[in-house]
Amino acid sequence: MSQQNLEIIGQVYRAFETRDFGVVPRLFDPDIEIRQTDELPWGGRYLGHDGAIAFFRKLLAVVDGQAVSEYMFPAGDRVVQVGRTKGVTVDGRVPYDVAEVHVWQLRGDKIVAFEAYIDTPAMLTTLGS
Repeated sequence: MSQQNLEIIGQVYRAFETRDFGVVPRLFDPDIEIRQTDELPWGGRYLGHDGAIAFFRKLLAVVDGQAVSEYMFPAGDRVVQVGRTKGVTVDGRVPYDVAEVHVWQLRGDKIVAFEAYIDTPAMLTTLGS
């Protein structure tokens, strides 16, 4: 199961690179929960497929970037991705390169939870907040 979980999460990152939101109903559980700190403009708690799409759209309305994985590893029913998020802000085209950790939880072949942790103070500085 660990290798399968890594492959599923790899599909999500590849889909995000091309902004393919079709991955949501295919790989995300209908009751998925997404969380990121409320301090960020796109942060909060999002539920279900519609919530997942809303999260990614809100994120992409503020930043144009990619997750760059340094490594991923399985941890039981979770996959942990450690890396950086790199890109530019949409409004000011200010570049950023911020440390991140993503924790994905799977049940069977579906993602049931996603928690995103980034260097929030660094990102807020980039955003001018």
